[in-house]
Parts: sequence; C-alpha cells; structure tokens
Amino acid sequence: MLQLHAFLTFASDAEIMALWGAAFVALGLLANYMERRRMKRARIDRLGWVPWVPIFLFCLVIGGGLLVFSLPQVIAG
Repeated sequence: MLQLHAFLTFASDAEIMALWGAAFVALGLLANYMERRRMKRARIDRLGWVPWVPIFLFCLVIGGGLLVFSLPQVIAG
C-alpha cells in the first residue's frame, strides 16, 4: 500500500491520465459484459434495466481518448 501511495504521489500527469483511461476502459468492458449477460437471459426484465450500451460507449470513448493522449508521454518516460 505504501508503494502505491508513493507511486501516485510522484506520478506524472500523463501516468495519472493513463490510469484513469485504463479504469474507464475496464468499466466499459464490464458494461459490455453486463449487456451480453442481460441479452442472454430468457426474461430480460429480471436483471433490471440499465442502459449498458451507452455506458459502454461513453467509457470506451473517454478511456480511449485518455490513453491516446497519455501513452506517448508515458512511453517516452
């Protein structure tokens, strides 16, 4: 836990942005999984109604944009 705190304290803005981008992409993939799970059910209403596709698209676009802008700086060091 102490190493994580030290990393986040001294991380550059690009590294922080890359972490946020990875988190958004992971959330988008989770939303995609939940949409697939909802579509496979015999009764779609039993799982509840959540707009998984817009959540998936929003998270993937935001996460991808953050990663595109941050990765060149992270790779360069």
